Amino acid sequence: MEKTDRKYKACVQILKEELLPAMGCTEPIALAYAAATAKDVLGELPDRVVVGASGSIIKNVKSVIVPNTDHLKGIPAAAAAGIVAGDATRKLEVIADVSPEQTEAIKVFLESTEIKVEHIDNGVTFDIIITLYKGDTSAMVRIALYHTNIVHIEKNGQVLKDIPVAGDEEEGLTDRSLLNMEDIWDFINTVDIDDIREVLDRQMDYNWAIAQEGLRGNYGANIGSVLFDMSGDDVRTRARAMAAAGSDARMNGCELPVIINSGSGNQGITASVPVLVYADELKVDADKRYRALALSNLTAIHQKTPIGRLSAYCGAVSAGAGAGAGIAYLSGGGYEEVIHTVVNALAIVSGIVCDGAKASCAAKIAAAVDAGILGYNMYIRGQQFYGGDGIVTKGVEATLKNVGRLGKEGMRETNEEIINIMIGE
Repeated sequence: MEKTDRKYKACVQILKEELLPAMGCTEPIALAYAAATAKDVLGELPDRVVVGASGSIIKNVKSVIVPNTDHLKGIPAAAAAGIVAGDATRKLEVIADVSPEQTEAIKVFLESTEIKVEHIDNGVTFDIIITLYKGDTSAMVRIALYHTNIVHIEKNGQVLKDIPVAGDEEEGLTDRSLLNMEDIWDFINTVDIDDIREVLDRQMDYNWAIAQEGLRGNYGANIGSVLFDMSGDDVRTRARAMAAAGSDARMNGCELPVIINSGSGNQGITASVPVLVYADELKVDADKRYRALALSNLTAIHQKTPIGRLSAYCGAVSAGAGAGAGIAYLSGGGYEEVIHTVVNALAIVSGIVCDGAKASCAAKIAAAVDAGILGYNMYIRGQQFYGGDGIVTKGVEATLKNVGRLGKEGMRETNEEIINIMIGE
């Protein structure tokens, strides 16, 4: 693939758009970003707050710890953190730098300020509307479709910004429909590493650091440590345990940033850390490490595109299959090994549901990474799942289309039921 090729440029740009830094689970952080932006528009601390959130936002914020809040959870905590201590210019790192005094101020604000949460449904899966009031003054900010996409700003009823939103189609980003496995394979084998070095260096540094912290600390259910205690220290266990440990830390209040994939830090960790474990084990050179990471990340993004940012379909499944593709490449596999690894992995774990961000995400990540590794080992031993086996059909793109349909359309009602269970309806 030539550097001047449209698809080459698209792959580079998609990596830059998707592999962004975030500190904390991205849904509460998006809430904090909206709140910090609204506070800037208002110009002062509010005395009343109304948070409108779509069901999938409620689901993903309810049970996860908001960093730099002394282990507070939930939508009011995320909004308060953004209002009191947020720096909106830093987007998904909006509450990365919070002083102890500000942490205490967040608690005081929560105790003294009315914060009302409303379940909204505007036909958009990802939807946040935050309105702040101070006496007769008000400010409103809406984020829709993806985590940093501010589509509407008002002050005292005067519209300062308005981008129409109709359904879940993302505007302003590089067209992800350009991706397919054959072109991704061509890209990762021909890419000038200098075009992707910076974004992947940052992913390696950030995500490896939080994986190590997850093993050092006491976070959530400590899935990473449990896996080591249970299964020893072989490369397959390390790949699962290190990825799980990164999620252990991230879901349970660790104040280290991660590089996300498809809007999710857990998916960013899953798509990168197992690949790094295998790259170390196999002692590959830096060039091959970069290409394997690009393959894993783009494969995960390609799978997520038809599903959407938020779904009842667990995003770790897509990222685990992506990691399997990267591991297959590192292990000497060619295109056939890579695509069959992906299909096999999806056939194994596509039934995992997303019931919000929380400690158990780490265990789901471990299962998804294991499926990616198993999918590769099946194929090199002459075993695979064939078209007609459930949602698997002939051809990798046809199977990915089925998975996309399952995740977006088939799980729509499942998502609603999960939300109803979680909010007690």
